[in-house]
Amino acid sequence: MMKVIKPTVAPKRKMTMAERSNTLRAGVLGANDGILTVVGVLFSVAAATTNHFTIFIAGLADLLACAFSMASGEYASVSSQKDTERAVVAKEAALLESNFAAELANVTAYYQARGVTAATATEIAQALMEKDALGTVIRVKYDLELGHYMSPWQAAFSSLVAAASGGLFPLVAMTLAPAAWAWPSTIAAVTLSVALTGFLSAKLGDGLVKTAIIRNILVGIITMFIHYYIGQWM
Repeated sequence: MMKVIKPTVAPKRKMTMAERSNTLRAGVLGANDGILTVVGVLFSVAAATTNHFTIFIAGLADLLACAFSMASGEYASVSSQKDTERAVVAKEAALLESNFAAELANVTAYYQARGVTAATATEIAQALMEKDALGTVIRVKYDLELGHYMSPWQAAFSSLVAAASGGLFPLVAMTLAPAAWAWPSTIAAVTLSVALTGFLSAKLGDGLVKTAIIRNILVGIITMFIHYYIGQWM
């Protein structure tokens, strides 16, 4: 029976392409949330008052609140995911110790299900299990790679920066543009920025670019429309 070695400390590795793509996609979505959240508050307040300082403070306060809220949510989410993945690794390490044959059979069945003959699948499974039993099992059963745990702090910081950066577009347009151009400048800034986030999210997620851009623009317009009339009723 082959000896199973349980690694206590996983080797430090570079992020995989999938991990980088997920991080970038989360950043794009965070930026989109920042844009829509801040413009919603700006339009509500600007429709209710013409006091420039009040509009600016409301927009800035919402930008900060949105950024830190996104960061804390991302931290909690990634921490939970990391804990779950570590628990899976610990469970599989225990199973390798108690029932190695069953784990080997799972790996063999994995390759058979992909069209490999039984004899070849057995050879592949045995070779992989001899080299790295734990890494092989968690990759085959859970599509995870041993040692690749995303940092909750990194995810939180990325989300904070993305949301704050997105919120700057409407905030700068509304507060720095001349009074006569404040509204059209903000509408243009939001339309262009959500079109950009739609484009990037489609590219990163292999989605339909045109559909994503149109959807984001429509959501942006609806957001501005609703919040403007909310401000009018105040």
